[in-house]
Amino acid sequence: MHFETKSSSSESGEGGATGARPDLRVLLVEDSPVICGLITEIINDVPGVKVAESVESEQDAIEAVGRLAVDVVILDLQLRKGTGFGVLRAMRDMPKKPIVVVLTNFALRSYRETALALGARDFLDKSRDYDRLPAILTEIAASQPA
Repeated sequence: MHFETKSSSSESGEGGATGARPDLRVLLVEDSPVICGLITEIINDVPGVKVAESVESEQDAIEAVGRLAVDVVILDLQLRKGTGFGVLRAMRDMPKKPIVVVLTNFALRSYRETALALGARDFLDKSRDYDRLPAILTEIAASQPA
């Protein structure tokens, strides 16, 4: 299932005031439609950040990272088809790597260590850390070049 969100140039910051920073583009990798909808709302409520696309499998995520110019990947580790670890491994060889924030229900210490070793910037537990996502995205957006 793919969800694409598009916004007008006045909402996105693209083509607006001179020197305006373009929106931070996020790829959401989540196989639960309900969770996907909730996370999309959270992300799109952050000023200057928008979900560019949502995908639900490892293969679709790898393809989307290669096809889209996304800045951030919000990545679930346990997917119906594949894993977030497979996505992280595939991204190691890509020339332009987006920032990865893992958001998972499986917040085991070994998973955290593996995800961070494979290049994830942050590792969040869905059940208790999801509310940190807006601040993390705001921080990433502020650090991006204009």
